[in-house]
Amino acid sequence: MMIVDTHTHLFDDAFRDDFDAVVARAQATGVEKLLMPNIDCSTLDDLLSACRRHPGVCYPMLGLHPTSVNAGFREELSALRLQLKDTHPYIAIGEVGLDFYWDTTFREEQIAALNEQICWALEFDLPLVIHCRKAFPELLSCLEPYRQTPLRGVFHSFTGEDVDVEQLLSYSRFLLGINGVVTFKKSILPAVLKSRVPIERLVVETDSPYLAPVPHRGQRNESAYVSDVLRKVAEIYEVAPEEAAKVTTENAFRMFCIV
Repeated sequence: MMIVDTHTHLFDDAFRDDFDAVVARAQATGVEKLLMPNIDCSTLDDLLSACRRHPGVCYPMLGLHPTSVNAGFREELSALRLQLKDTHPYIAIGEVGLDFYWDTTFREEQIAALNEQICWALEFDLPLVIHCRKAFPELLSCLEPYRQTPLRGVFHSFTGEDVDVEQLLSYSRFLLGINGVVTFKKSILPAVLKSRVPIERLVVETDSPYLAPVPHRGQRNESAYVSDVLRKVAEIYEVAPEEAAKVTTENAFRMFCIV
């Protein structure tokens, strides 16, 4: 069965010593496509280098992560925008969004950066990969003006908390990204998914090197472990892992226009 890890940071320093081995382990478990969100200008070289080493397996996204937004965000966005040339390799605008968990110093700047990158997604017909932490009211306010547009994307790292899932599902062109959180003992996510979310609205992800699923919790996460996420999703929906893989992989292929 084929699985797509729709959100993995394998270009991170955590994988500097064994990157190729990590990719090989993922492929050995059926994880054949690795989609990599950018963080800011400082990560672009490593991101693109990783994707050049494994063409057709690793795919780059372009975006400014909300925790990288500061007083100089407009210059950062201008530099990133120059990457979007006619022959650019990017499959999505991401990872973008709002994060008010650690700090709200640049709250308004985060909102402005998100709005600009939403416009990129529409201009270049690319999906938007959204990170949101402790900022769902503000996120929904940003998205509302675009409800009737072709805007599409993924609400990355959906946990079932902090927002009414129906509000997210009302954006019919968006999917929910499910990662290792779904395997945690105290997670409410399995119950939320089973009762309120069709499997047809899901993709699976790792967010490596973070959020390793059970039975790897506490370790460095890697893309091979998305198979544990996939098996938990199959258990929740009472389908075979092969069926869960088929649905989520087809969702990923349609969303990101990869083959």
